[in-house]
Amino acid sequence: MQIRTDLALEAAEKAPDMPRLTEQDVEKTQLMEGEATITRIHIHSGAGSEALGRAPGRYITVEVPPLSDNDDKLVEYARLIGRELAALLPERGTVLVTGLGNESITPDALGPRASRMVLATRHIQGEFARSSGLDDLRATAVLAPGVLGQTGVESGEIVGGLCEVVHPAAVIAIDALASRSVARLGCTVQLCDTGIAPGSGVGNNRKELTEQLLGIPVIGLGVPTVVDARTLAAELTGREDAAEQVAPRGAQMMVTPREIDLIISRASRLVAMAVNAALQPDYSPLELIAVAAC
Repeated sequence: MQIRTDLALEAAEKAPDMPRLTEQDVEKTQLMEGEATITRIHIHSGAGSEALGRAPGRYITVEVPPLSDNDDKLVEYARLIGRELAALLPERGTVLVTGLGNESITPDALGPRASRMVLATRHIQGEFARSSGLDDLRATAVLAPGVLGQTGVESGEIVGGLCEVVHPAAVIAIDALASRSVARLGCTVQLCDTGIAPGSGVGNNRKELTEQLLGIPVIGLGVPTVVDARTLAAELTGREDAAEQVAPRGAQMMVTPREIDLIISRASRLVAMAVNAALQPDYSPLELIAVAAC
């Protein structure tokens, strides 16, 4: 059975050829920082890419305690994630932040809600920026393009068109992801420098956002909010054949926790603060989301 997951960490855990790969194929390191676990996976070769089913590149996973339990350390986690994100970005130039997904569907609302709390600064420049003491802000543009069913236009087409006008140095694409484990829902953040395929988590792949297509680095940033029903059946029973017992209609289902509203609320704040921390490291990420939401 093929396990559906957007997390490179989970793909590595289930890859049968992983033990035979060398560091020239896949490099994996893990460390703890407080209550957070950071796993860095760097896929170097074609063999590593084939084994994990992921494009060559860097994948960083940050696991934190469940956000549904408390949000006392959101700022601490945001700074940690922001540090990892900053390491994937070019040091200078405008950054375009795009929040992918459908805000009307709660498990898919991470991108649009997070993007609303990212401070747009591209228009703050010149004498106004100098006189107000804001000339140290990194130029940032923010967009929530909606989904094809709402606009009739692919998100990738909208982002690509905007890139021709804004000429950003990089794109940060925020989107909800799928996991194979319910334990990782809402408390795991993945960053990667290989871009993102909107809708891939629910089997609705749309036009990809990648460096190959846009000509600039595309950093994918996401939090898993759903589990495929067949994958969930296999995890809960410990038997992969149990997935085959899921009724045909059930096989197309995506499962999400009942506290998904709370998870999306806190996860979107965490992601927004992380982006603000990466782009504007001299300012408080908590204050920046308050300003951005005004």
